[in-house]
Amino acid sequence: MNPPVVLDAMGGDHGPVATVAGALLAWREHGVPVMLAGASDVIDAELRKHEALGELPVAHADEVVPMAGSGAGAAALTRSSLAVGCALVGRGEGGAFVTAGSTGAAVSCAVRGIGRAPGVLRPALAVVLPALRGGGSVLVDAGATADPSPAMVAQFALLGAGYARAVLGRPDPLVGLLSIGAEPGKGNRLTRRAEELLAGLPVRFHGNIEGHDVLAGVVDVIVTDGFTGNVLLKNVEGCVRTTLAMVAEAGIASPGRLAEVARRYDPETHGGAALLGLRGTVVVAHGSSPPATIARACVVARDLARHDSTAREPVP
Repeated sequence: MNPPVVLDAMGGDHGPVATVAGALLAWREHGVPVMLAGASDVIDAELRKHEALGELPVAHADEVVPMAGSGAGAAALTRSSLAVGCALVGRGEGGAFVTAGSTGAAVSCAVRGIGRAPGVLRPALAVVLPALRGGGSVLVDAGATADPSPAMVAQFALLGAGYARAVLGRPDPLVGLLSIGAEPGKGNRLTRRAEELLAGLPVRFHGNIEGHDVLAGVVDVIVTDGFTGNVLLKNVEGCVRTTLAMVAEAGIASPGRLAEVARRYDPETHGGAALLGLRGTVVVAHGSSPPATIARACVVARDLARHDSTAREPVP
């Protein structure tokens, strides 16, 4: 039997109320074995509410990283649910790790407890965005590294391309660099230097793309820094919600069709973002994730671990 998915039971805006319920959903409805990392007394109390005490294994952790916790602060809490969960995966006792906690804290704990893949400078978050054509595009980095170097951004392209091959089935993914203009040399110092580096890497580089290209399916992989990527991701989610609400108010589409579109952008559909560039599988879910989204994140983590995906491939 494969090792269980380790879930940070203390992470997220709703804490164990959502994570324990989500873990039970993942196990009962999807057959995903889950181990809960966190304060055992709190977790057991939640399991009792669901008449499930003893149904899922628990790895006790004395400390909790707050949602506003920084990476440096999280690394100092060696007995936190984040640190304990990552260490279990690093030792092979867990098949993957899932958290809805602080992204920065998750990155720091994952680097310490699981380790970077060979050659990787910095991990990056990857999210698949639905696209008008082509079936979707990988956005990387979606928020792991807010202030990367040009070399890191160029390396994100390699990680994203590998992810597109493994998860989207794109044998030779096309990579685009997000900038303020499609012409060569456009952008700030970071994007201009990253563009130069990308041109020399073993990827099929399209060149620069603009914001209006993101959901059009122009490229398979959209590369940017974590600050821009996270703003972009949340802007897309907000724009979709607002636009669908306007369309519904105007009565020009049926509620069923609108719900169908909304599901493509719902975090419950994709579960979370994969943290690429590690020796193991890590999925970071939205902090506000309800139980259904937590369950989906566990399913995604199990499936990614089965892929033995490119997050673990050496990077040249």
